[in-house]
Amino acid sequence: MAFIVKKKIRGKDYYYLNENKRIGGKVKTKTLAYLGKNKKDAEKKAKEIAKIKIDETKKTSEKMESTKISIDEMAVFCKRKGFAYPSGEIYGGLSGFWDFGPLGVELKNNIKREWWKYHVYSRKDMTGIDGSIITNPSVWKASGHVDNFSDVFVVCKKCKKPGKVDRNELGKAKCLNCGGDFDVSTVKDFNLMFKTNVGEGGEAYLRPETAQLIFADFKLVHENARMKLPFGIAQFGKAFRNEIAPRDFLFRSREFEQMEIEYFIKPDSKCDYEIPDEELLVYSAEAQEKNFDSEKMKIKDALKKGIIKKDWHAYWLAMEFKFFKMLGANPENFRIRQHKKDELAHYSSDCWDLEYKFPFGWKELEGIADRKDYDLSRHEKFSGKDLKIFDEETKEKFLPHVVCEPSIGVERAFLVFLFDSYFYDEKRQNVVLRISPKLAPIKAAVFPIVKKEEFEKIAVDVFENLSREWKILYDESGSIGRRYARNDEAGTPYCITVDGDSAKNRDVTIRERNTTKQIRVKIADINEVVRRLVGGEIEFEKAGKSFK
Repeated sequence: MAFIVKKKIRGKDYYYLNENKRIGGKVKTKTLAYLGKNKKDAEKKAKEIAKIKIDETKKTSEKMESTKISIDEMAVFCKRKGFAYPSGEIYGGLSGFWDFGPLGVELKNNIKREWWKYHVYSRKDMTGIDGSIITNPSVWKASGHVDNFSDVFVVCKKCKKPGKVDRNELGKAKCLNCGGDFDVSTVKDFNLMFKTNVGEGGEAYLRPETAQLIFADFKLVHENARMKLPFGIAQFGKAFRNEIAPRDFLFRSREFEQMEIEYFIKPDSKCDYEIPDEELLVYSAEAQEKNFDSEKMKIKDALKKGIIKKDWHAYWLAMEFKFFKMLGANPENFRIRQHKKDELAHYSSDCWDLEYKFPFGWKELEGIADRKDYDLSRHEKFSGKDLKIFDEETKEKFLPHVVCEPSIGVERAFLVFLFDSYFYDEKRQNVVLRISPKLAPIKAAVFPIVKKEEFEKIAVDVFENLSREWKILYDESGSIGRRYARNDEAGTPYCITVDGDSAKNRDVTIRERNTTKQIRVKIADINEVVRRLVGGEIEFEKAGKSFK
């Protein structure tokens, strides 16, 4: 049983969450987490940690291996179910552009909502902005995008399709489309920014990333939000890159969304936060250079061994991995990979990617870079404006450093949650999308079984009450089995049936997607029960009376 402990350090109170465990016949105390300096905040955080532990235990007990499918098979599934499909498909689509259907838009919105809650609402050191897609082009000149944001363009000798290659791979790389050789005479630098016009003659760009307006707006945000270092600025939104060869469905597109944080610190300051006790595969630059395999270890241990150089980096790597785990992603499909020296930007001392094992290999899911003061110093130089901040304690003025830049592609996260939840159930003979209820596009479906006005009215009332809080489906067509199957594939965690007993007893049946178990719940309690189930606050079997 975990308990809160107060420690007095240099006259100040600090709260910790401890746990006693019997090890080798002796009871030993282990610190689970640092809870802060305020008692009420500590108690709230302790409850949140306890809830996460219940969620993780529940997920572990229910875990079924996802069914392995290819990226092309996932694209077919997404089109069939209304998650995503080529934009303007009736006209043949357009390479690198995708529309998100009824289920896809809900899943995307839920991912962004959970990301914002986890990174912004639950923290005192974070605030948000929503920058414009088109801004003063000087922003992109200062950032280096106008001059340097390019890929190497080349054409395949065999299939004549364009491709991109790393400069050091010229002469060795093969066409991903047909396996042919590239024609080196076609090589040129290809800038990835989309140009557009503003007014009659003004030239501008669609933003290629969301980060730069965080830097351009830094001084204003710092003053508006009255933030003190260390702190982060978060945003999510659209970005556009004129990719030479978009591929792998949603993985590499020309229009996409990013969720990004720039985390600012005083230069060389240490991380004040407890590093989460997370363990996963670690692939260091040294291991890559020596052709060794990645090694499973705790992120804390990677910091102690000097593999991860900065405590801030270790903290954010653990926090980002924890975010995906919290929402039901399979931790075995993740690793962190350190950039080798020839991959590092000139301003970066260290950079790590959180990678996911996609069907087409280990690929970047999230980049976490140490950018130092590069961006702020560039914008200070090009704008002529002073972006330094004044430290009241030390009475010094300085440019903060960006110690970490957690940056996730929403569409890549979208794919992760779909791949890890896709399961073909042999017994049911249909796909079951075992996605977290928090992310599920439809939280519950309501089915009237008896086609009589009295029962349909009850079903409509239940639907309307639940719809005030979540996306709910009302389905009265087909057999109950077909309705269950449709919702299993859509990832709907709870199906509510109104039957012959509902009018008399004023209750309904709730069926759980993963296990097909059923409980009986009073209609008056249905909103509260669904709210607690979706939030992971109660186990399904304890939410109502068992029903077979």
